[in-house]
Amino acid sequence: MTETDRATTPATQAGNDQSPASGEPASARADLRRVGANPDHWYPVALSRRVRREQVTATAFAGERIALFRGSSGEVHALEDRCAHRQVPLSMGVVEGETLRCRYHAWAYRGDGRISQIPYLAKGDRRPPRGVRGYPVREAYGLVFVFPGDPLRAAATPLPELPDFGSPRYRTMTYSRTVRCHYSFMHENLLDMNHQFLHRGVVGRLHPRLLGYQADERSVEARYLFTHSGGKRNRSAGLLAAEGLGGGTADVMTIRTEYPYQTLDLVPENADRPAFRLWAAYVPEDAEQRTCHAYGLLMIEKPGIPGLLQLAWPFIRRFTERVFAEDRMAVEAEQRAWDEQGEDRNHEVFPLILDVREVLRANGVPLRARSAECGRTARCDAVRAQE
Repeated sequence: MTETDRATTPATQAGNDQSPASGEPASARADLRRVGANPDHWYPVALSRRVRREQVTATAFAGERIALFRGSSGEVHALEDRCAHRQVPLSMGVVEGETLRCRYHAWAYRGDGRISQIPYLAKGDRRPPRGVRGYPVREAYGLVFVFPGDPLRAAATPLPELPDFGSPRYRTMTYSRTVRCHYSFMHENLLDMNHQFLHRGVVGRLHPRLLGYQADERSVEARYLFTHSGGKRNRSAGLLAAEGLGGGTADVMTIRTEYPYQTLDLVPENADRPAFRLWAAYVPEDAEQRTCHAYGLLMIEKPGIPGLLQLAWPFIRRFTERVFAEDRMAVEAEQRAWDEQGEDRNHEVFPLILDVREVLRANGVPLRARSAECGRTARCDAVRAQE
């Protein structure tokens, strides 16, 4: 199906959530809010600056508690957050060189999860336990990424590519926020720009028009034309759109879900490159995946006037935080409705969103199976890693 075909496909009738991608009625498909994030990808779980040298930080992925620690060399390690001895969280522990000691009985763990020492156990007295699971970990873009899935797939799975991060043309603003909703609500919120009425008090009267979109098994990409037709508009919104102190009239926004990440590029009228680029990941925290942690990198083009972006930086952050707060209010309300109803009763009519739902379903994992087996899977993986 071509981009134009998808953009003009008749909307699904309300009450019959039938996707143009699958052609199946809703009753034949899994409730998307019961689909878990596929663990076989790199997920950010902390800001690099929060994981300080010779200290431990607690984090999580889909109910799996993880202890991050940075050794004296500066390298970050990620371990299952429990001591194999009494199950006390290792995130309460003490870093010594490149090892992590449990706070309770001082059992020492290497960065791969193996036990290197039990202080009160002499050599030969008893074979120590195998240890705990160690996660593949990488640092990039000011974030700590872990690979919570099959560790044998980690080396062949690339990190997201962000060529403009660190570019002299752009300056990056980093976001890290907990949102009490299933990660799929976040994907839908960003892709469906028809919700701009929600932000009218911040951005004025914006009119998005879908120029077209394309979808495949792993991604959905949409292009919108935005026009501003009046109303009070935040000055920082103009700076973000590279308008300086003037007022542009039209921007083209390209939004893409490429599982499991999202990107957004805004190109002002008559410009040849984006005024800003957003990369985002929504990392489930709890086993039921009704809470996620949103990590975002907003790369903003530096204007021609030296020092202008530096001066505007706190105002731009306040503006983006206001927009995000309104989005969070909406998606958390959606999650509360799902919790109250016990199922997804949405009557979605926008083909673009129906297609992104199919992408999230097809690439995700069964939530209940993942939740029920995650403990056993973690233990099995830890055993395989030690053998």
